[in-house]
Amino acid sequence: MTLTASTPADERPPRTRRSGRRRPAPTVEPSRPLTSAQRMVRRIPLLPALVITIVVTQLPFLVTLWYSLQDWNLQRPDERGFVWLRNYTDAFTDSRFRDAALNTVTITAGAVIISMVLGLGCALLLDRKFFGRGVVRTMLISPFLIMPVAAALLWKYAMFNPTFGLLDALPGLDGIDWVSRFPKASIISTLVWQWTPFMMLITLAGLQSQPGDALEAAKVDGASAWQTFRWITFPHLRQYIELGLLLGSIYLVQTFDAIFSITRGGPGTATTNLPYYLYQSAFNQTEIGYAAALGVVTVVGTILVSTFALRVVSSLFTGSDVMAK
Repeated sequence: MTLTASTPADERPPRTRRSGRRRPAPTVEPSRPLTSAQRMVRRIPLLPALVITIVVTQLPFLVTLWYSLQDWNLQRPDERGFVWLRNYTDAFTDSRFRDAALNTVTITAGAVIISMVLGLGCALLLDRKFFGRGVVRTMLISPFLIMPVAAALLWKYAMFNPTFGLLDALPGLDGIDWVSRFPKASIISTLVWQWTPFMMLITLAGLQSQPGDALEAAKVDGASAWQTFRWITFPHLRQYIELGLLLGSIYLVQTFDAIFSITRGGPGTATTNLPYYLYQSAFNQTEIGYAAALGVVTVVGTILVSTFALRVVSSLFTGSDVMAK
């Protein structure tokens, strides 16, 4: 007998009662450790990506390391030979290298700290509801989407130009050659304009993840806006601020576009950082061996900073996972 939706209930066969006995739970066999052959089979699909990564990143680094052990000047190709660690000794005893390292720290720290302060202020404003907030947020994010070279040229000719720049139109600031008189401040201003949206997005994500019950309790207890920010919001944002500072430092320590486009490392060596000094050694002075040593030192320093940053970031995510559990 075939039952359909129109079959009366009294014509349907009665349901059989379920027995009181429970079915035994299915036994789960313990997972066996994979053998070396099984692990190798699972890793085979990753081998093409691994090979490409090694060819693109590690082989050039090994070649650079090989060049750094040689005295090789393109203007004297016949005098090429091994000098082993002399290039590294010359790098650490070179006053221009020390000046470039100091400029790197100054420009990176100044741009990162100012960007974080301004980004936090913009995030606090965008965390409030007001008409046109989406348009304002899009406009504030747009500088981060501009290519670094285009942003540097925009600031050089549209902002810093002493004849027709926007700063020249301000009262009392006409006729000032900003790039020549304040070269380091000009570089930092360009980097701050471009990286403030990045810091704003990170801190805004932290602000929007605040627990609402804590903010409501502070409001009921009569806490002022500053007290709420000081004792609730800022401790909650600490992890996000640290993350923004670390990621910003990793990226800005490699700044080359703004310095090349605006100041060319000058006047003198006022804005020459490590990437630009490496470029000068390789292409202006044609000292390939010495430039390779500078590159190795810069890469090792960047790896140390990146390793520290990754450990901090992983600890942040581990802490958030524990809190979620």
